[in-house]
Amino acid sequence: GFAFLLMMDTLIPHMHLESLESEGPASSLSKTTKMLLAVTLHNIPEGMAVGVALGGSATRGGITLMAAITLSLGIAIQNFPEGAIVSMPLLSEGMNKQKAFLSGCLTGIVEPAASIITSLFVAHIVSILPYMLSFAAGAMLYVVVEELIPESQNGKHSNIATVCFALGFALMLVLDVALG
Repeated sequence: GFAFLLMMDTLIPHMHLESLESEGPASSLSKTTKMLLAVTLHNIPEGMAVGVALGGSATRGGITLMAAITLSLGIAIQNFPEGAIVSMPLLSEGMNKQKAFLSGCLTGIVEPAASIITSLFVAHIVSILPYMLSFAAGAMLYVVVEELIPESQNGKHSNIATVCFALGFALMLVLDVALG
């Protein structure tokens, strides 16, 4: 998973929210399009993680349905601020509210697609469940190290991001204990 996202990060032209420099191959895409591609790329492993959990629970692969629901709920909760973070720069660049909102939503459309595709693989071939779990975990680690941690520490109020990380971590622990 880590290698897959590294390859996609190298092959897809994109730009991170607080960066002025593009990553990936040179292209004539706009800054906005590159930022949307970066967020879309980031959403693929989230969908894969949900798909592996759902497929693992459906095949009795050692993952309970409540664990799959907990993971899905945690990812859904973080998608709301993520969509807002995508939409706000688009508004500031002059895009109208409806188009900015729709663009923010569309970056997340890869999540259910990746979830369905991944769960179908797992549901039909139970023996690949451990490999799919490691693939999804590696992809998520790549996203966290490459994008989330550096972007959360930009600006003068990085302590807010650190506190929010701790609160989010605690919320996931509570969800795991309460539902799990």
